[in-house]
Amino acid sequence: MRDVLKSIYPWVVFAGWVLIVAVLYWAQAILVPVALAVLLSFVLTPVVTPLQRWFGRLPGLLMVTIAVFVLLAAAGWGLNTQITSVLDEFPAYRDNIRQRVRDIRGAGRGGSVEKLQKTVEGIQQDIERDKRPSGTTRDPVVTKPAPPAGSWFPSTATLLAHLATAGIVAVLIVFMLLERQDLRNRVLSVFGHGHLALTTRALDEAAERVGRYLQRQVLINLTFGVGVAVGLTLIGVPYALLWGVLAGTLRFIPYVGPWVGAIVPILVSLAVLEGWTRPALVVGLFVALELVTSFFLEKPLYAGAAGVSKVGLLVAVAFWTWLWGPLGLLMATPLTVCVVVLGKHIPGLELIATLMSDMAVLAPDVAYYQRLLAGDQSEAADLIQEHVTQHAGETVYDALLLPALTYAERDRVEGRLTEEEERGVVEATRELIGDAEVLRRSSRTETSPSVEGVATERVMLLGLPAHTEADRVALEMFAQLLEGTPFALQVASVHALSSEAVAMLAEGRHAAVCIADLPPGSSSKARYLVKRLAAAAPRAKILVGRWAPPSLADQETKPIVESGATFVSSTLLEAREQLHQILPMLSR
Repeated sequence: MRDVLKSIYPWVVFAGWVLIVAVLYWAQAILVPVALAVLLSFVLTPVVTPLQRWFGRLPGLLMVTIAVFVLLAAAGWGLNTQITSVLDEFPAYRDNIRQRVRDIRGAGRGGSVEKLQKTVEGIQQDIERDKRPSGTTRDPVVTKPAPPAGSWFPSTATLLAHLATAGIVAVLIVFMLLERQDLRNRVLSVFGHGHLALTTRALDEAAERVGRYLQRQVLINLTFGVGVAVGLTLIGVPYALLWGVLAGTLRFIPYVGPWVGAIVPILVSLAVLEGWTRPALVVGLFVALELVTSFFLEKPLYAGAAGVSKVGLLVAVAFWTWLWGPLGLLMATPLTVCVVVLGKHIPGLELIATLMSDMAVLAPDVAYYQRLLAGDQSEAADLIQEHVTQHAGETVYDALLLPALTYAERDRVEGRLTEEEERGVVEATRELIGDAEVLRRSSRTETSPSVEGVATERVMLLGLPAHTEADRVALEMFAQLLEGTPFALQVASVHALSSEAVAMLAEGRHAAVCIADLPPGSSSKARYLVKRLAAAAPRAKILVGRWAPPSLADQETKPIVESGATFVSSTLLEAREQLHQILPMLSR
């Protein structure tokens, strides 16, 4: 029975999502006004809250409501006046429009445009001649009925429906602002039973993100609209206020809104203004304002405020537009923010947050390891460069390169990776050590401990890989990290026997031994080597590197120390610090 339920569970989830989308579509007459009212209440809350604190709950709300309606009425009256004037005066610019058409035709005369036009016209005439009945010499005259008057304007029923929706939204906003604490408590009572902390965090984050995004977007779009209006006025485009309001409003549509808002003013400038200079200035005005707004206002004010990736936002815009039409297009971003926040806090909706959130899904070390598995050393090198740019260069080994070696060994032990694939990761990492070292040196962010009284000759250390080639590559990283310090590391072969290691140590050329034994493998081989070396050279300093990310690091290192090791380290930087601690004893 459990297997049957497990097999049908994905289909149950799919059916649930289909049902949710169907309800959102068929109930849009109710849900759209409610959603719009909720979003607008987020915008007005920062204005209403202080006024209610100063003048009282109801008087403060009435002041904001009256001010908003007065501003909207004034703006509507002004825009209606300008639209009427534009429609009345547009026929007066007929001669200028004809001149534009003649200029464009003149630019293409004698060239490929004119030849293409003549070819198309000739083909069209031949087709029409073949369609004529025999004996017919003239084309029949077809009289098309004129479009009914007022066909460009919505019908009375449509206009009344829009006014009714606007009225519902206005009333909802008033009562939501007046009873917002009570509404919040009711939502917590319904959805927070047994999950009060989780529901509170979700509501707080959604309100904070949506409110901050909408408030800052309103400010930025208002600035953009004012810039358009002032710029068009200086250029001489008539009805600049109308085009400024249009540009600022359309900018609420992500990515494409500003350019849609620029089309009408550019066409008007071509129709009204003489010459080509001022229309070109209009194009330049929109380009300059959009660049300034995007790079100097949007990034500092609400970079990451939405918490949604760019691709995810575009998909969401398409979805909400298909679902709810133009209003869905305007509300797409805040609605998507709410859905992503819910996905972060509600079990079962994690998929939405993972696909649409702008947070990094893979940790840098996991992303680096994944690129090596895919054979993409170029992007892996880019990740190394990005890390060195943002962090201290000397941390790149412990942060990216070493974890990849330990992840590969873990996956090979657990059967998810073949030995050949593990060797590929190891060899790719060895090749990238040089790139990492070049970037590390160029970053100039080294924090290597300063050592007083350093000997002129470098202290020679013997590096012994305990098991595999990955251990040897880790020692090669350590050798690079010791550049510029009083130490030099000679790395032995991975095939060297313990007796050979004892013999090299007995020669007296090496002041200390560093054994690399990467987790998650057992430390038994490292302990064996430590015992052999300690027995052969009791006064030798022996360091064991169990270098790994925290998730794979050893929980207990006492057995290795009891075997005779001087120090056990979990990172390369820690091992370097330990060497500096014993330097005075090694230099004697």
